[in-house]
Amino acid sequence: MRITVLGGGSWGTAISQELSKKYDIDLYVRNEKTIESINNDHRNDRYLSEYVLNPNIKASSDIESLLKNKYIINAIPTQAIRKMLEKKHDYFNDDSVIINLSKGIEVSTNKRISEIFAEFLPKVKFVSLSGPSHAEEVIKSVPTSLVCASLDHNLSCEIQDLLNSETLRIYTNDDLIGTEYGGAVKNVLAIGAGILDGVEFGDNSKAAILTRGIHEMTRFCVAMGGQRNTLYGLAGLGDLMVTANSKHSRNRKAGELIGQGHTIDSLENDIGMVVEGIPTAKALYNISREKHIYMPITNVIYKILYENMDFNKAIKELMTKETKSEFEL
Repeated sequence: MRITVLGGGSWGTAISQELSKKYDIDLYVRNEKTIESINNDHRNDRYLSEYVLNPNIKASSDIESLLKNKYIINAIPTQAIRKMLEKKHDYFNDDSVIINLSKGIEVSTNKRISEIFAEFLPKVKFVSLSGPSHAEEVIKSVPTSLVCASLDHNLSCEIQDLLNSETLRIYTNDDLIGTEYGGAVKNVLAIGAGILDGVEFGDNSKAAILTRGIHEMTRFCVAMGGQRNTLYGLAGLGDLMVTANSKHSRNRKAGELIGQGHTIDSLENDIGMVVEGIPTAKALYNISREKHIYMPITNVIYKILYENMDFNKAIKELMTKETKSEFEL
């Protein structure tokens, strides 16, 4: 069986290598030099270039032909998905299954990724694959656990069977809303944790922002229709812990650079990859204001990113809010 992976970045490359142990992989890559490198040298010359890829991974820029496969794994960054669908939605089959790896909220519409796909492909089945999973470890076959969420329980089980292996353990979850929002909110909170690393505030502050951040994530997701338990699982707590603390995390690194004085305009050049948490912070800020959802940490991170809020003023705003019970929702 052939599986299509859309996106030759670090995550697309890592999942291709992992799944190539069982399946033949068609990897969609736009850069012709990278295509040549993957097909001839079995290396991605731009991402994770130190790893030799299995020869049954074939790269191509002919996305139309690759969309003929039944299982299509999306690793295209959130803010670029709509543009791809506008041009290529006619090439998907009605029986296609989208397995989405990207995390975030579309900043122009405030939509989840499943909602973007549903606009263009209302008949296509959609699954969100989320959880603590750095590409730098997946490509080395480090044991990793993820959650597969869909509105269709049978579909979740089908993808669980498809992807599960000795190094990739897949759990199922019927809460697509909570899974998608958990993966989005954690990126913004990880930027906040990185900012604290950048200004060297220490462990106490970071522990506080992550613990209260989980509470804030849960409040938001439940208000938007998600289930509370989802946020205390792999798609919420698990993903937040790894993204906020790991040296591999681009969102945490982006926050650290901001804490050291960098601007958001320079971050993608500094890091070399898309930082999904930055546009998602704006989307969350807009949604929380529209829906009247109390999100003080997210709002402060937004103000630091987009309004140049002073770090000390941001901390003071959080520390001097009206006192309350810890578990008040």
